[in-house]
Amino acid sequence: MNETVVSLAPHQRVWLAAFDEYARAYPQERTCVEQFRNFVSVHADAAERHLATGHLTGAAWLVSADDKRVLLTHHKKLDRWLQLGGHADGDRDLARTALREAQEESGLDDLVIEPTIFDMDCHEIPARGNEAAHWHYDVRFVVHATRSEAFTLSDESHALAWREIAAIADDPDIDASLRRMARKFMTRTP
Repeated sequence: MNETVVSLAPHQRVWLAAFDEYARAYPQERTCVEQFRNFVSVHADAAERHLATGHLTGAAWLVSADDKRVLLTHHKKLDRWLQLGGHADGDRDLARTALREAQEESGLDDLVIEPTIFDMDCHEIPARGNEAAHWHYDVRFVVHATRSEAFTLSDESHALAWREIAAIADDPDIDASLRRMARKFMTRTP
């Protein structure tokens, strides 16, 4: 048998191990996990924005101290309500990316991140200006606000708003991945 053995960089193995851990926690999402596994297995530079086909991004399910609300952004470029997050820009630590993006986009400090992956979502970003359509492999983490919830609007948002997680779970007018995360958050064991 003539098999090609792919040599993976250490950071690729770290990503794959985290994805496998997520797949064990959420076996119903194995198809999504396989997309991520296949992508990072062939792209050692998956965290780089310059990768034209797509790239890893880090996002934050930023919850209030009482775990009842989540901070959402009305994203300027996509014109939709979404979780906070953005490009890794080469940072291979996607939890660190998610925390950085949460801080930058909310203006909140003293945030605490849970280290395990909370959600994964692959979605196409439409072409805009000179940028071709591409894929975001979005790795999401739970981030907790620990003190003030008085956010500051960044240049990336039309608006920010704290929304009741229970209301998001059954809102047919909101992004399907937000509904999934709301349901997942409400049923998880802390």
